[in-house]
Order: sequence, then C-alpha cells, then structure tokens
Amino acid sequence: MNRKPAPRAHRHPVALACLALCGGAVQAQVPSDTQTLPAVEVVGVTPVPGLGVPKDHVPSNVQMIGDRRLKQAQSLNLPDAMNTLLPSTAVNEIQGNPYLLDVNYRGFTASPLLGTPQGLSVFMDGVRINEPFGDVVNWDLVPRAALSGLTLMPGSNPVFGLNTLGGALMLTTKSGDTHPGTEIELEAGSFKRKSIEISHGQRLGETGHLFIAASAFDEDGWRDHSPGTVKQLFAKGGARHSDLSWSLALTHADTDLIGNGLLPESMLAQDRTQVYTRPDQTKTRMTMLTFNGSIDLGPSHQLSATAYVRRSNNATLNGDVNDDFDPPAVTEPGVENRTKTRQRGEGIALQSAHRLAGQQLTLGVSYDRARSNFRQSEAEGELDDTRAVIAEEEAEIDALIHGKTRTVSVYAHDLIALAPNLQLTLAGRYNDTRVSTVDDGRVQLGLPTALDGSGRYRKFNPAAGLTWQASPELTLFGSASQGNRAPSPIELGCSDPENACVLPNALQSDPPLKQVVSRTLEIGARGRLAGSLNWNAALFHTINKDDLLFVSNSLAAGYFTNFGRTQRQGVELGVSQRSGAVGWSASYSYLRATYRSSACLVAEANSTAETSANCGGDDEIEVRPGDRLPNLPQHSLKLAADWQALPAVNLGAQLRAYSSQYVRGNENNRHQPDGDEFNGSGRIGGFAVLDLTGRWKLGKNFELFGKVANVFDRRYASAGMLAENAFDAAGAIQAPADWRTEQFVAPGAPRAAWIGVRMSF
Repeated sequence: MNRKPAPRAHRHPVALACLALCGGAVQAQVPSDTQTLPAVEVVGVTPVPGLGVPKDHVPSNVQMIGDRRLKQAQSLNLPDAMNTLLPSTAVNEIQGNPYLLDVNYRGFTASPLLGTPQGLSVFMDGVRINEPFGDVVNWDLVPRAALSGLTLMPGSNPVFGLNTLGGALMLTTKSGDTHPGTEIELEAGSFKRKSIEISHGQRLGETGHLFIAASAFDEDGWRDHSPGTVKQLFAKGGARHSDLSWSLALTHADTDLIGNGLLPESMLAQDRTQVYTRPDQTKTRMTMLTFNGSIDLGPSHQLSATAYVRRSNNATLNGDVNDDFDPPAVTEPGVENRTKTRQRGEGIALQSAHRLAGQQLTLGVSYDRARSNFRQSEAEGELDDTRAVIAEEEAEIDALIHGKTRTVSVYAHDLIALAPNLQLTLAGRYNDTRVSTVDDGRVQLGLPTALDGSGRYRKFNPAAGLTWQASPELTLFGSASQGNRAPSPIELGCSDPENACVLPNALQSDPPLKQVVSRTLEIGARGRLAGSLNWNAALFHTINKDDLLFVSNSLAAGYFTNFGRTQRQGVELGVSQRSGAVGWSASYSYLRATYRSSACLVAEANSTAETSANCGGDDEIEVRPGDRLPNLPQHSLKLAADWQALPAVNLGAQLRAYSSQYVRGNENNRHQPDGDEFNGSGRIGGFAVLDLTGRWKLGKNFELFGKVANVFDRRYASAGMLAENAFDAAGAIQAPADWRTEQFVAPGAPRAAWIGVRMSF
C-alpha cells in the first residue's frame, strides 16, 4: 500500500519529545536527511490521548499488543486475547459464555458481573468504559474489529483515576489513514458459531480519514440453552493537519447473551453441558459518541481534549431456586428475577502537555457524571424439565431506585531527565466524587425499603518512579503509586449483611461504605540479549485498605462490605524472540493474593462455619491474615510459538497453564468435606489448555484461517463456589430438608474448531 513520507521533526511532537527527553541517548550533531533513527516504542501515560513517552522511560512492566498480533491469535474477543497473550492475566468462565468473562490481572478483576470486586480501569480512546452503576466492564460492547492495539499499565497509577487499583487497560481504535482498505472476515464452526466482520478505512483528501467496522456474532453455546448474539458498529472520521488533529467516533452495540453460571459437581459428573437453573439472560444496547482533538500551540506545547456521551440500557432475566420453597406452605420451587437498568453518562477532559529542555510536563482536568435508573421485580413459579422457571404470578416490584455519580479530577504527570540515561517520573491526581441513591420504590410505591444514601469521597493520590538505561540493552525501573475507588450506587444499596441481595436483582438498606485505597510498589528490568531476544522481569506488591468485597451467603445472595486489608504480591517473567521463520514467547507469573486482616465472613456452606471460635454466627467463618483470596491461581505459565512453514502458510500454538485455587465460600482456606453435611474440597485443580492456529494465504487478497481450541479436550474448571444444591444428580428438585452443601464450578469449554476466510481489498 502507498504511504506518505515520514513527517518532518518540527511537525511530529513524539519525535520532539524523544529528542528532548533522551538527551545523550541521541547524538549531539544534527542528523543528515539520510540518517535513520532507531525505532522508539511510545506508550500513552495519560487517559487523554497525547504525546506519550518512550517505553523505556515508563517505570513499570507495561505490556503492549498491536492489531497484527491480535489478529494472529485469532481470539474471539478482548478477554480471550488477554488470556492468551498477556502475562499475569487469567480468565474465569463463571457464566459459561465467551463474552461474559472475568479478567483477572495481578489479582484484580474487570468483570461484567455485579458482585465481583472491580479493580481495573478500562479506557477506549480516552473514555473510561467501566459502567457507573457497578464499575463493571461489558466486554461484549468493545468492538474487536475496530481495535488497533492495547496497552496494559500495571499498578495503582493515579493518573488514570478511579478504579485503577491494580492496573489500567487502554484501548485504541483504528483510523482510515492508519488502516486503509477493505477487509471482510467470515468464520463458522463448533457450537453452531457464525460470525462476520467488515471494515473499511480510507483517506479523505489530503487531511481527512474515515474508518467503519461492523460485526455480527451468533452461536448456540456449548452448554444447554446457552445461545448468544452480538452486533457491533463502529465509525470514526476526522482530519490531521500539521498542527491540528481531531476525530469523532460512534460506537454502538446490541447484544443478547445467555450465561448459565456455575454447576454442582454432582450434576457435572452426569453431564457437563447441563445448567443449574435457567434462563440467565442479559440484553444490552449501548451507544457512545467520542470526540478527541489536539492542537499544537507551539513547538513545545500541545493542548488535547476528550469528550463523550454514553447511553446504555440493560435488561436481565434470571431463573433461580426459590429460597422460600417449603411445601405445602410455599409450593413454587422457582423464582423469576428481572431487572432493567438505564445508564446515562457524559464527560470532558482537557490536557496540556509542555515539552521543555529535559522535561515533559502534562497537566489535566476532567469532569464525569452519570445517572442510573434501576428496577427489579420477581415472580414465583414452577420449574420445567429443563429447570427453567415458568412464572405463575404477576411480577412484583421490590426495588426501584435511581443513582447519580459525579467526579471532578485534576492530575499531573512530569517526566524529568535527571541525566541522559536516568529519568524521574512524578505524578498525582486529586479525585472528588459524589455518589447518591434515591429510593423511588419507597416514595412512589410504598415499598418497605430504605435505599436512600449518599457519600462524598475525596482523595489525592501520588506516584513516583525512576528508570535507568544502564546500557542500550538493559533498563532498570522502580515505582511507588497510590489509587482509590469510590463505592458505586449498587454497592451503596447492597451493603447490609442482615438483608442480602440476590445480585444483580435486589437491593437492601445501605450502611455507609468507605472508599478503597490501593498502594503499589514495583521494581523490575527489561532488555534485549543477542539474537533479538527480548525479556522483562518485575516484582510487585500491592496493599488494599478498606477493600470492597462481595460476601456470599448462598449461590447468588450476598452483600458488599469493606474489608480491612488485602494484599497482592508476586513476580512476572517474560521472554520473546523472532528468528527467521520462527517466533516464540514465554511468560511466568507468581501471585500471592491474601487477606491481611482478621474478620468474620458469612459462608453457610463452609464446614468451619459452626466451629469458628471468634465469630458469633453459626454461618460465619473466620478469615485470618495469610488466607488466600478465592478464584485466583498462584502460578501461571504461557507459551506461544508461530512458524512460517511456507511463504503462504503460518502455523501457531498457544499453551496456558494455571495452578489450583480456592473457591468462593472457602475464604479461610480450611473447609473440609465430611461426606454428609458438607461436600466439595473447597478448591479446584490446576489445568493446562493447548490451542492451535493456522493461516494459509491463497492469494494477495485471500486467506484461509482456522483454530482448534482445547486440543486435548481437557476437562477443567476456572472458578468455583461452595453453596447449597437443591437438586439431585439427575437434576430433579428435592425437598428442602434434602438440600445439601456442595461445590459448584465453572466448567471450561470442550474441544472446538472454527474455520474462516479473510478477504482484503
């Protein structure tokens, strides 16, 4: 394809920043027109897209993936790609749906499920896409076909604002001038999966650009009654002048997903594909409009802005076991819970970057607000032969609230060259957040609820780091950072242990919650050895104070509470190399995620609940410092290789392996099955999964590709929980006296294969 000549240095702010910051790393004499400078990998270090800094000046083990690597991995969506390609990342398949996944990084989670403690912030083109009602991340709303790359910034980096406890994930989208041409991708295979992606990019005149991407996905799912559809549209247009650039992007998604959750091990042994109760349906429609612009006010000053408007509507339908089932008094064994959530958000951020001699100073201010309306209803009913709930009465509203959040922030990031090969990073952000909920159900309908609440959370978070280029092949770094997270409206409305919530479907009274404060220390190194072998290593240590946890007292019910202190610490090691026709990479992560305070938590299905000497309730367990957090493996290993077997044929393999982990409900790590009242080991075993990929280029514009997932058809579970099982092994409802505690698990998908064709013009 034709490309424009590289812009001159005085028109390229990144080049100017590199020259100013690298100092002696670049020769003092003026280069000639024919001199070639070494390639510099630039990382965005603020939420608003701007100048960025060289990767070797970032004092953390930052990870980056481009769109070519994303395409090569043949991942269905962003969580799948992160699980395959990024170290310290693990995925929990709790809902049994490929789009409803928990992504864990260094022990912190970004999840679409209310009730999961959220600890990662996610940005797309500078807009934070954690939903305001519960800080959840809906992966089905991220347009994979439009992504040009991702950057994972570790630690409690304060510049990225609220919810950046363990890291920030920054997504960038394609533009017509950077990704010109038309591409059509068709794929089909196991589970009756069918998908199509169409994208087109082009330049408009000398300065304009346009990019459009549309996709549709449909499958039946590998478990019973688990279909899903995802429709996405992305369009971006704009222009780039010598000193001014702007873009306006539209993102729209319409999804209908069934996620049928955990399955008791007794039922799992009979049939892995069956579901506990159903349906568990989530419908979402979202539209977002994003503006980004920047202007060079001079050779050393750039002003940038991001503004957005986001609208989303979400509806859930959940069929559950009726906890009040007790014939003959209550004869309906099922209950149908429905919710409707409408969220409206908008915000603006302004950023000023100054390039000075040996320094790059960035100052920013942002304002974000959101309004949420939530309605929940329930109706008792019967269970059919497939354990679907058939409502037999009119639904009753038992929660009706609206919530508001508003955050004003100011931040600064300063990169100072103390010496030609030594850089100091100083950063800080002040957040002022107001959160409120209003109980419309009590006022309008006379419901016996008390959900009114409000809180104001203010915090200044600092960060500092050093990077030292000890040699051209070795960089050492270290940093200390602090971040915070304010409770969301859903957490304020579900924080009473005496009135547990059946998330995402119920709210109760709201004792005040504290904001979470996270502090991270990190040291590490990265470099290159002979033979183009790249490597990185890091040690990290994070302490959360007043961590927000969702404490479960049944399969679905629980409440949010502050927990004294939790800790995540560990090691990351990575190495990669491209040599001729072969490329390979390997990464290993060790994670020690533990409670650092003593507390009593509700866990009815834990065998130690009745024997906890320091806890008052019969359904409480005692958690002590050193007990491991549930659903987080300690060890993970990822290997990947690709081989250009022929000029037109590429073969690849990806292996990911995880160690055992404790399940939710066994937070004290001491549950023991007794074969009678308490069942399940309280932990799930480790596992390894191998995937194979292949590509065959049949012509300049035509390519076949295929993937085999879980080649050896391993039977594994990625998460689990101790809870009460109301069914026998054949799936028939039992009398309440026969309900027994058991271990529920999230079974992994079996072997599957897909094949597709990609055409480009």
